[in-house]
Amino acid sequence: MVGRLEGKIAIITGAAQGMGAAHVRRFVAEGAQVLFTDINAEAGTSLAAVLGTNAHFMQHDVASEAAWIGVVAEAENRFGPVSVLVNNAGILGPGALAADLAEADFNKVIAINQTAVFLGSKHVIPAMIRAGGGSIVNISSISGIVAIYGTPNVAYAASKFAVRGITKQVAIEYGGHGIRANSVHPGYIRTPMMTAALDEEQIKIASGSVPIKRVGEVEDVSNLVVFLASDESGFVTGTEHIIDGGLTAL
Repeated sequence: MVGRLEGKIAIITGAAQGMGAAHVRRFVAEGAQVLFTDINAEAGTSLAAVLGTNAHFMQHDVASEAAWIGVVAEAENRFGPVSVLVNNAGILGPGALAADLAEADFNKVIAINQTAVFLGSKHVIPAMIRAGGGSIVNISSISGIVAIYGTPNVAYAASKFAVRGITKQVAIEYGGHGIRANSVHPGYIRTPMMTAALDEEQIKIASGSVPIKRVGEVEDVSNLVVFLASDESGFVTGTEHIIDGGLTAL
């Protein structure tokens, strides 16, 4: 059977572990060629070693424009014009109220969660035009949809709301080139980031607050990302896709 992403060439950031790693595995299984990046070189190299020739890892500071230029060039040289970008990299930043958050911490969160989404889109769009179109999938959060208790800080909320605006603007500017852009807004998802922040009892409490009565798994998000990257979503652009088990419906 032909994979749902056969012939697609993708860049996925923040992909050495957690949701990003799940996306890479699923993309390769669905027939895509993937250049994936992360700041964690050891974890990224280990993942690449088990995925074969259709996956290539680069260490990458997503907040650096020069680094983005190098990543896109490497993807094109290795695989061809990029047709999918998944802006997955992100950080929480410190748990702090707005009046207690240091300016340096605010700026760091914005650089990785927001500026990187702009830079990735900026430098992938020309490659997508050469490819005849493409799909940009920006990973945001339910903290980019509503204000919720548990959001670590105001910088995180601001950056995740900003991803929505970047996504919509790119969608309307480049739809005529066959480029789509959509944002994904996960709720509680069992990732290394979650398990580092919450113990099992806290995760159980979180599960009880979700109408479906469980936290999400990384595969749940990968299912959605594959759909948005594939031609199945060819008439879907400029939209938010909430994947939270119904949490924001309460």
